[in-house]
Amino acid sequence: MDRRSLEWLEADGLGGFAMGTAAGLRTRRYHAILQVATTPPTGRVTLVNGLEVWADTDHGAIALCTNTYAPEVVHPDGEARLQHFDAEPWPTWRYSVGDDRIVVAELLVPRGERRVALRWTLETASGGRPRGTAAIRLRVRPLMSGRDMHALHHESAAFRFEAEPAVGVVRWRPYESLPEILALTNGTYRHAPEWYRTFVYLEERARGLDHVEDLASPGEFSFDLAGGAAVMVLEAQLDVQPDAQPEAPATTAATAEALVARLRASERRRRRGFATRLHRAADAYLVQRGAGRTVIAGYPWFTDWGRDTFIALRGLCLAGGRLDDAGRILDEWAGEVSEGMLPNRFVEGAEAPEFNSVDASLWYVVAAHEWLLAMRASSRRVPRAQRERLLGAATAILDGYARGTRFGIRLDDDGLIAAGISGVQLTWMDAKVGDWVVTPRIGKPVEIQALWLNALRLAGEHSKRWSERFEHGLASFREQFWSESRGHLADVVDVDHQAGRVDWTFRPNQLFAIGGLPYALIDGDRAQRLLHACEERLWTPLGPRSLAPGEPGYAPRYEGGVLERDAAYHQGTVWPWLTGAFVDAWLRLHPDTDQARAQARERFLVPLLQHLDAAGLGHVSEIADAETPHRPRGCPFQAWSVGEVLRLQARLASADNTLVPRRVR
Repeated sequence: MDRRSLEWLEADGLGGFAMGTAAGLRTRRYHAILQVATTPPTGRVTLVNGLEVWADTDHGAIALCTNTYAPEVVHPDGEARLQHFDAEPWPTWRYSVGDDRIVVAELLVPRGERRVALRWTLETASGGRPRGTAAIRLRVRPLMSGRDMHALHHESAAFRFEAEPAVGVVRWRPYESLPEILALTNGTYRHAPEWYRTFVYLEERARGLDHVEDLASPGEFSFDLAGGAAVMVLEAQLDVQPDAQPEAPATTAATAEALVARLRASERRRRRGFATRLHRAADAYLVQRGAGRTVIAGYPWFTDWGRDTFIALRGLCLAGGRLDDAGRILDEWAGEVSEGMLPNRFVEGAEAPEFNSVDASLWYVVAAHEWLLAMRASSRRVPRAQRERLLGAATAILDGYARGTRFGIRLDDDGLIAAGISGVQLTWMDAKVGDWVVTPRIGKPVEIQALWLNALRLAGEHSKRWSERFEHGLASFREQFWSESRGHLADVVDVDHQAGRVDWTFRPNQLFAIGGLPYALIDGDRAQRLLHACEERLWTPLGPRSLAPGEPGYAPRYEGGVLERDAAYHQGTVWPWLTGAFVDAWLRLHPDTDQARAQARERFLVPLLQHLDAAGLGHVSEIADAETPHRPRGCPFQAWSVGEVLRLQARLASADNTLVPRRVR
């Protein structure tokens, strides 16, 4: 596997993160080492993009870094000296510098802190300390921007190179509106401002986006690497006023070394505490929002999305054994109900949240009830006030949908949910380019009915007033959506709110009628035929396709510029998160035996576990191409992909019937 296509992630639990490639080459605007959330988990800014690192030896200067400059010039050649990369327990690179000597570079982001710890040590190729006293000095230049995470930086007279150096510490504030940058180190600082111009980010270029950036370097740190480890901690300080004159901390070289040693030891202990790689991956998505918790939908470009949060929570927290986190997340979102809806997305900065989702609120109802069930199964007490908040939010959602709310969302006379207005994307198939909604799905989408009926059935366990509506809606669903001749369910009925107009396009959304939710809506021969059709027409090693080959608009590859990619997003592109619904259905329709679970694990789960080493290391990608070799695309680190694989891992290891989708009789 090409190291340039393997990406690592270090998340801080606040919405910020460091990210890069195994090769050490930055290929995205999001590849940076100090990237922080100023209003967790949003308001993210990029402060330090990378480092220029050189080792001065008896044989001359040796590069331990690699960049791409316009038009496509690779310089320097540090990648050629990279002997090995490991993402565990944190990103670590081993560079050969000659004479059987290896420079080991480590990077880690501690949980709950806006800082990154860096460490370089000298070893022999066999892992010991080099003998002798051959001189080797390490030179490190921070490359800075100070920009919105989604933007690019260009040479500017407004950039402030001024530094405030003291013993063991240097401060910079490149722009007054952004946090101060603090470097704690055991090296020596030399102020020498330089602009590094026209970096090229190859992944941005491939995505049809702006891809050239200029970065500023205020100065250079030097270290005697032969004398011991070189360390540096880069930190963002949000609470320092631009005109303030803070006292320099009592920092020495020994203090910096002790800090890095403490961070390494504490993070090693913390990371060893996770049961599996997937459990550790799950931790990256659980972040602070206000006094509560939320879920980052994906790295690098997503914030917390309602739909993604409630789908991912079932795996990240419920299957992952983090019930307290799940409770805090559900509690945090309970107060956001507006007109019976929860926000679909919180945007970066101070803009108002967006409510363009018909399913996010229904997923909340499902997640809240499943959490209450998991708490009861674990003999855990839920405080009465919290239970009332969650059930109150669920009731407000159901009442809002029954009464009618934004975007034409309403309960129809047949007991099903109609939704949609022209120009607005409401389901998870939400690609939109300008005014063009690629998959509008206006009417009564199949998975929305599955969610609505599940929500009614779950609410009926706490209040009988929903039971009659459930029975009416279920009968309508079974009558209107099934095609005996086709052997599958419709994707949308009453298309564009025209009674009797049906969209029979073959998509994976129908899986939610037989799996992925607490109650399956069809069973027996119909469910068997539907599952077989989905496996035959949609299944790939990384999950179901979003559209069957042969259907109009089918896209075999997700590539090109924004228009081409968004047009393909839900038109065949594979979505690993849908694996959960598919495998749930497969297990429900096969004997509940260890043999069946072992078969499902080998056929469906193992390929996804192998994917943990193929793109975003230790994680599961957002999407993949519809056709072989099913190249990973989109976000390399996606919450609901990880969550559903974690949920399946628990499901396939357990005969616990609380994890099994139930059948509606």
